[in-house]
Amino acid sequence: MIRFENDYTEGAHQRILERLLETNEEQTPGYGTDEHCENARTYIRKACGADQADVHFLVGGTQTNTTVIASILRPHQGAITATTGHIAVHETGAIEATGHKVLTLPSDDGKIQASQIKEMYEAHWNDPTHEHMVQPGLVYISHPTENGTTYRKAELEAISSVCREYGLPLFLDGARLGYGLASKDSDLTLEDIAKLCDVFYIGGTKVGALFGEAVVITNEAMKKDFRYMIKQRGGLLAKGRLLGIQFEALFEDGLYFDISRQAVELAIKIRDAFVEKGFPLRYDSTTNQQFPILPDDVIRELGKSYSFSLWEKIDETHSAVRFCTSWATKPEQVEALIEEIRSLRT
Repeated sequence: MIRFENDYTEGAHQRILERLLETNEEQTPGYGTDEHCENARTYIRKACGADQADVHFLVGGTQTNTTVIASILRPHQGAITATTGHIAVHETGAIEATGHKVLTLPSDDGKIQASQIKEMYEAHWNDPTHEHMVQPGLVYISHPTENGTTYRKAELEAISSVCREYGLPLFLDGARLGYGLASKDSDLTLEDIAKLCDVFYIGGTKVGALFGEAVVITNEAMKKDFRYMIKQRGGLLAKGRLLGIQFEALFEDGLYFDISRQAVELAIKIRDAFVEKGFPLRYDSTTNQQFPILPDDVIRELGKSYSFSLWEKIDETHSAVRFCTSWATKPEQVEALIEEIRSLRT
C-alpha cells in the first residue's frame, strides 16, 4: 500500500534525525532557552526579514492555534474564518473550548476576502444590540487553505489593510506553509507574510520535522507574556531543544524550502495525470494537495493499492478525493500511481 492520504505519514527528514542523534547527550537548559532554539530563531527571523520578531516553538497545530487565539481574544470575542477553516471543522471545537466562538464566512475554495471581513465587522457594530453578540476579535486564515488553494499577495494585502483599519489582529495558520510558498500560483514570500500578519506560524510537523510549529509574532502588543500562555496550555516543552534542533536543521541552509518544492512538483504530476485522463478537479490547487473528482468504482479500484482521503460526495456516483504528497514522497511512488491512473477504464 502506497500512502497519499496525508503529509505526516512519515517520520522526519534524515538530516533532522542525524542532528537529534548527534546532540542526544548534550546537556542544555530547558523550555526553549538553549543554543539550538536560539540558532533556529535567528535563522527564522532572517528568512522572514523580521529581526525584531518573537519566535516560539510548540508541538502541534491545534495546540498552536488554541494558544495563539486564546492569547489574543478577550472573553467576549470570537475568531473570523472561512466555513472550511481548520479551526472550524477539524479541531473538535478546540477554539470553543477556550471560551471563544468561531465566526464563519462562506467560502467554496477555502479563502475569505477582505470585503467579507469588512461586511461582518460593520454588520456587528451597526446592529443596535451588538453587545448581545460575540464580537469579531481576530481574523484566522491559512496558507494554503484546507482545500489546497493559496492567497495572492494582493489578496493578503487587502485583508491586512481591513484588519488594521478595524483593529483586528491577523493570524495566519502555516501548518503547510512550505507547500503554499512553493506553489506556482502564490507570489507570497515569508517576508510578505511577516509584514502583513500580526502573528503566523511555520509548520514543521507536515514539512519534514518529527513534530513542531514555529510561531512568529511581529505585533509588539502580542509578544507580552506569550510564554505564560504557552505554559498554561501545556505547550512549553521541557526538552525544548528537540524543537529547536529540528527547525535549526530545516532553516540553516534552506532545506525547508527545498523539500517543500519537491513535494509540490510531485503533486502537480499527479494532478496532470488525472486531468489528462479526463477527470475534473474539485479545487484548483497547485500545492501538495490534489482533489480529483472520480467515479466511485474508480475510487474502489485505486484503493486496492493506494491510500488517499475521501473528501466530498459530489453526486450519487462520484466523489472528490484528496491525494497528498509530502517532503518524503518518492518519485517512483508517484510514477507508479500515474501508470495506474493511465490504465484506468473511464
